[in-house]
Amino acid sequence: MTTRLTVLATGGTIAGIAGSAIAHDYRAGEIGIEEYLEKVGGLGLEAELSGRQIANIDSADIGPGVWNDLHPAIEEALADEACNGIIVTHGTDTLEETAFLLDLTLPADKPVVVVGAMRPADAVGYDGLRNFANAVRVASDPDAAGRGVLVVMGDRVFAARDVRKVRTRGTEAFRGFPRESIGLVTPASLEWFGAPWRQGGSATFEWSDKLPEVVIVYAYAGFDAAGVERQVGENTRGIVVAGVGEGNMPESARQALVAMAKRGLPVVRASRADEGLVDREPEDTENGFVASRALNPQKARILLQLLLARGITDPAAIQSAFDGR
Repeated sequence: MTTRLTVLATGGTIAGIAGSAIAHDYRAGEIGIEEYLEKVGGLGLEAELSGRQIANIDSADIGPGVWNDLHPAIEEALADEACNGIIVTHGTDTLEETAFLLDLTLPADKPVVVVGAMRPADAVGYDGLRNFANAVRVASDPDAAGRGVLVVMGDRVFAARDVRKVRTRGTEAFRGFPRESIGLVTPASLEWFGAPWRQGGSATFEWSDKLPEVVIVYAYAGFDAAGVERQVGENTRGIVVAGVGEGNMPESARQALVAMAKRGLPVVRASRADEGLVDREPEDTENGFVASRALNPQKARILLQLLLARGITDPAAIQSAFDGR
């Protein structure tokens, strides 16, 4: 039986061109999906691929506009009985945010795999073809279902809720936290670490095409109330603090955020550190704060947006959702 996969392209380095095999600068999103599928056609992949161009841009420019086109395209592919899995090609800079948003808003009954590259298509050592071949291997595996949205980079399979970009260069630019990777993959093999954890397949959140504004404020030495107030506008509906250490912040900034929390703006404490849990502290209840647990600031923002879109503003209810991640 032939495996049929739908490839939805958004651009990024995987579709980028430098014009030189050794150049540092390049243009993201230059190769269209039809050309790309023709390029991978000679790899001997054991799947029938069909493609659709959602966008062809640098992932730094990806946001709600692209998400509102990408999400229904994935839902359409999931509903197609002839489609066995979906691959999304994506730039690496915001890949973790798109993958996490999709993970929270899609069912898990078919594989959805997000893949990118750290080098443009005409560079020496282009990693995009191998990453794509690996993504085909993962998306073709029935055991990939029930694991949520997956990210394939550097011969590793990551869960969307764990994956994060940790380096600006190099093919080993992604890691997972708190779980490192959940599988190892090559174009010829795939090994899973553990069983699927999302049985039943339903999405955690309904899709919302109008996500509330949530800002990330970054803590630093000397960060104060004025620094908070400059970043919070009249349309802001929630705040994530990229705090120092375990989600900490200078006292002046804390007092400003406490005042905002008491006015009904949810405030989530996350950490600017790359890894580590941000647990609840005794004063969080009095302050009206939420602890992000294992989520970094950018993922905490996505989860808070979805909660607010559902009308959930109570700190205890928000904390319960973060504890479940």
